Amino acid sequence: MGSSFAVQAHTVSDAVAKSPPEAPYKAVSSLVKLPDFIPGMGQLFVDPATLPAGPFLAYDRDGKLVSTIYMIPIQDMVPEKSFSDLKVPGIAVDHTDIMYNAGHPGVEVPHVHIVLWHIPAGEESRVAK
Repeated sequence: MGSSFAVQAHTVSDAVAKSPPEAPYKAVSSLVKLPDFIPGMGQLFVDPATLPAGPFLAYDRDGKLVSTIYMIPIQDMVPEKSFSDLKVPGIAVDHTDIMYNAGHPGVEVPHVHIVLWHIPAGEESRVAK
């Protein structure tokens, strides 16, 4: 069996376009010991039922959705496992970053961050600090 990775945009609604998004999303900072705003990522919200993978919705300090983030445990990155129909809340994906993370509160195991940016490359500084 091969693995697949599909990302599909779904209609963005007022429920997630601005921070805070509507239920079932909760601020990550209310679920685990992380700051409310994480430099480089923004203010994160997640449906707790989707942990650890997400999607995590990331907002800038103005409350605008800037990215959708998946946190996939390294142990799940095997040929037998597929990640299909990953949801993106209807905003076009401008570019994607994939990076390794050794673990942090909420996703303690080594994992990859798959960051689907909804803002143009070069504007990531909106969540830098």
